[in-house]
Amino acid sequence: MKISIFGLGYVGCVSAACFADKGHEVIGVDVNQVKTDIINQGRCPIVEPGVEGIIEKAVKDNRLRATTDATEAVHATDITLICVGTPGHHNGSLDLAHIKGVCKQIGSALETKQRYHIVAVRSTMLPGTIAETVIPALEVFSGKKNGRDFGVAINPEFLREGTSIYDFNNPPFTLIGADDEESAELLKKLYSHLPAPVIVVRVKEAEMVKYACNCFHGLKVAFANEIGTICKALSVDSHRVMEVFCQDTKLNLSPYYLKPGFAFGGSCLPKDIRAITYKAKGLDAEVPMLNAILASNRQHIDRAVDMVLRTGKKEVAVLGLSFKPGTDDLRESPMVTMIETLIGKGLKLSIYDKEVELAKIFGANKEYIEREIPHISSLMKKDLSEAVEKAQVVVVTKKSDEFKDVAKYATNGRIIIDLVRVFDQVNLPLNYQGICW
Repeated sequence: MKISIFGLGYVGCVSAACFADKGHEVIGVDVNQVKTDIINQGRCPIVEPGVEGIIEKAVKDNRLRATTDATEAVHATDITLICVGTPGHHNGSLDLAHIKGVCKQIGSALETKQRYHIVAVRSTMLPGTIAETVIPALEVFSGKKNGRDFGVAINPEFLREGTSIYDFNNPPFTLIGADDEESAELLKKLYSHLPAPVIVVRVKEAEMVKYACNCFHGLKVAFANEIGTICKALSVDSHRVMEVFCQDTKLNLSPYYLKPGFAFGGSCLPKDIRAITYKAKGLDAEVPMLNAILASNRQHIDRAVDMVLRTGKKEVAVLGLSFKPGTDDLRESPMVTMIETLIGKGLKLSIYDKEVELAKIFGANKEYIEREIPHISSLMKKDLSEAVEKAQVVVVTKKSDEFKDVAKYATNGRIIIDLVRVFDQVNLPLNYQGICW
């Protein structure tokens, strides 16, 4: 393919080199004449292992050249990749000056181009930037229409400095965000040589995936460092602890627990987090990330309560009481906390959970109900239809198969609030609300 790459910094140079190495014809574009001259001499303007050798060969074979002429580059290619920087301001907001600048250049070039052209952004930008900044700028300066005269997509990069060539050729996946099929299909062909899957999602979803990844990477570093801080204070080998931790690919390093839903609860997680943070306090070990976990979890419960209160309805059915499916354990169940809060706000509740049948409960759970929440047990109904019958709002708190039928009760203005994504998102009932989707 014929590709123009705007921005010859780290991402742009690596992308240009690697695409040219795979046989594509690449034109690098930058406002800095020095950078374009360096590349045209077969050298590399950045320090990154292996890139200069690839650039030297690609220039020699006439597969790579660089220019400051944006119009010439756009007219000579079918796809433009935007790889300019998006530095942060002091307050955390992004500086989009470079993005706006290249969109003006590309848009002006598209004004005089007759063929359909694809513009794909590799730069890291917040969700909504394509729709609110990139597309409007391209349309204004080209006088043309996105989706008709040109296509826009986002193609986030996941390159690590020092190993960028390996990362480019061996990604876990290639991500394309596109709202039109033509842009998605052309970009998929660009990466057809890679062994990893190519995943196509909507534009905003792709913009957000990059931030989800980087936030999680930062979270992992902070987590390991705070565990290490506690370990040091206790004279425990932190590296050995984390080596064992990482052996668990069923729960620790896995998709488990990584689906948005309701708050966690149960007899283990809250208790153990409180215990280790209490111990850290006694050791004078500062662990702000670990300290924030329970506060964040409680805020998610408050978010669910607020969703119910904002309906303005008084009759509420709660489907699910124990802290997760397959158990009758009510200890530190977030559902219990939510229910008690709603009762305190004057709402009239009915509760259904087939796994918490009072007649069958014994031992610790029976004692817990009788001692801690006898007022809640009196609100429990024996079957689902009885619980929902008079409700104006139905809150689904457990991912149980029987609750998928609740959609049929979404009539007469009855509101369904889903805390666990129990419904098929394609055929949602009327008056449906999800807690974080």
